[in-house]
Parts: sequence; structure tokens; C-alpha cells
Amino acid sequence: MERRTFLKNTSLLTGGLFIANNLSALPPAAGPVKIAVVGCGDRGTGIIHLLNQMPDLFRVTAICDVLSFRLTAAQKLSKTGAWKAYDDYRKLLDDKEVEAVIVAVPLNMHYPIATDVIKSGRHLYLEKTMTYNIEQALKLVSLMHGRSNQVLQVGHQYRYSPLYYRVKEMINKGYLGKVTQVDCRWDRNGNWRRSVPDAALERAINWRMYKEYSGGLAAELLSHQIDFINWAFDTHPQEFFATGGIDVFKDGRETYDNVQLMLHYPDLGLIGNFGAMCGNAHDGYLFKIKGTLGMVSLLTDQGMFYPEKKLLSEKGTVDGVTGATRIVWNKEGGTPILPEPTKDGTWYAFNDFYKKIQNKELPDSNVFTGARTAISVHLANEALYNKKISNWDNSYKLD
Repeated sequence: MERRTFLKNTSLLTGGLFIANNLSALPPAAGPVKIAVVGCGDRGTGIIHLLNQMPDLFRVTAICDVLSFRLTAAQKLSKTGAWKAYDDYRKLLDDKEVEAVIVAVPLNMHYPIATDVIKSGRHLYLEKTMTYNIEQALKLVSLMHGRSNQVLQVGHQYRYSPLYYRVKEMINKGYLGKVTQVDCRWDRNGNWRRSVPDAALERAINWRMYKEYSGGLAAELLSHQIDFINWAFDTHPQEFFATGGIDVFKDGRETYDNVQLMLHYPDLGLIGNFGAMCGNAHDGYLFKIKGTLGMVSLLTDQGMFYPEKKLLSEKGTVDGVTGATRIVWNKEGGTPILPEPTKDGTWYAFNDFYKKIQNKELPDSNVFTGARTAISVHLANEALYNKKISNWDNSYKLD
């Protein structure tokens, strides 16, 4: 396993984990951080909606997209007058007012834009998956070395949810016992396409369907769950098995609409099963982590703990596990991990992004952890599309 010096000095705090580090950011800004959004599609505009609810933390000052109709639509979200609008992100980076940049563009463009943002000296919120391939991930790690005046946060937002912090804490304290299986799904019933006003824009708009631009379901959906397992257990998969196909929508797409990944973590004795499909939405998002003492079953905003019978017979109660004021069992023998659903993970992520900029701290989802997950996704896709078993190369340098 690679050295991970950035995870040293980790300590448990009430309600979650804090990762100490020696990266520093710019001096605390006077007032909100002036931020620009590169990529005004669904994700970019969704983030803009969120930032509009955080006027004390962030102020959007500029937007960028190569599609003019998206810029026009995004401008309507401004509550303070027209933002500066660019069709070339390099022109945006000439804007001296911008202190931080959000990059929410097709996956194949993450690396070149991120590289230029970093070299410009700005803080960066880079959407997941961090990079399109392994080489780019390693280059970003190298590029961030010595840049103690910048924060790079990767958009694996569940690392910031109080629910997922609590589950990580439960795992670390041994409440689940020895975990040997993880079962994850992220399903939908639909073609995942966006409407195209001009046939010439098919690939620009529906980039997720084409291998040149996209990592498909593994990168767009399953990367979140893969990332959480990497984080919760401080590990990464060593062996990658996968199968899939274009089994529902015969519409010219290249990325599979039906995939199943099996990732092996031999250092833990853990097998992770990660599946996604576009042909049935009944399960939707499922995330089950199974140990000898109990299982957690997670949605994005709430979760249940199901103790094994031997835990109940030995301990009598699991109130200390969940932190609940009293045990409330459902008909299946589970109890809520938190008393109420959490907010959307992106809300917690951007609150933390602001804090990390102000307090000179390394984000929980950073260039090192982002690289580890990007490499995992790339190797999973290599196994999926090349019909082979892929293996982690221990020569990868992630510190």
C-alpha cells in the first residue's frame, strides 16, 4: 500500500473526523470568497443555486461555458445583476477578481482546466471523478506539491455528510466487527440523455455516453461509494473484476448502461460489489456495509444500523453506537444512525471548502484522496471495457 503521510495526525472528534495537515491557504478573505463557475450544465447550475443560499461564504462573480444558451440560462440565477460571462475558461482566469474556481465540466476536461486553475494560484473545487485517467491523477498530485497557498477540494461530497462521518466512526471503533462485504447500487430507469437543440451538439451535451469524454456509470455514480470505502477503511482496491454492456438503450452510446464491478481489498479481506443500471429504478441508491457484528444500510441522507444477534446478546444495547438518546427499532430490527435526515452533501462540502480556505487546512476530499479514487475508477473501467482483471500498481505515488 502506498504511503499516505497526508493522513497522519488524524483524530476523532465528536460527530466525525478532522484531518490535520500542513497545507496552507491564502490569508482569510474579507467577506465572501469571490468564486467563478466553469461549466453551467446541470451540476454547475445546481451548485450556483446552492451558493446563492450562502451569501456570507461565497459570491459568484463569473461564469463560463462553451455553450452560449447555458450561459444565458445561468445568468438568470444571479440575484445581484449580470455576472461576467466567458466562453473560454482561460479568459476567466485573467479576471483578477476571482479567488476560487468551481470546475463542473465533462470528465475529459477536468485535468487541463484544473491544471490551469492551479497554475493561476486560485483555490479549486474540482468535481468528481478528479481526473479522466491515472496519468492525469498522478500529475495533479505532483502539481500540488509545494503549493501551500492553495486549497484543492474534490467533489466527493459524501465525505462531508454527518451521516457518513458517523458511519466512518462506527467502522473505526469496531462497532460493525470485521467487515468483509460491501453491496452498493445506484440505479435509474431512463436513458440518461439530455435534450439536444442541434444534432451537432450531441457529444457536447450527452458527453456521458461517449468514451472520449466520460468514465460512464462507474465515474459518474459509483465513484462516490468507491471513494467512501477508500476513505472509511484508509485503503484502495487491489484487484478489479467487472462486466457489463449496452443492454437497454441501443441508441449509439458507447458507455455501458448496465455494469457490475467487483473490487477486492485483500489487505482487509473485503469484497466490494458496485452495480449501476439504467433499466430499473426500484433500488435506486443502496449502500450496505456488512460486518460480523452488524450492518449499516445507507441512503444519501439517512441510514440504519442492524446489529447481529450476538452483538445484542453480548452488549444488551447499541445506544453508544448510534448516539441516539434511546433505541428505536424498526420491524426489521434496525435503529436510525442519526435522528433525522441530513442536508444534501454538497451543502456540507461547500461549508467545509470555505472553512478550509480560511483556516489553511487540507480538505477531507483532496488531491491525494481524489487521485486514489480516480485511479480506482480507471482500473474498474479498464476491467469493464477490456474484459480483463486489472490490478493496482504499487508504484503509484500518492503523497
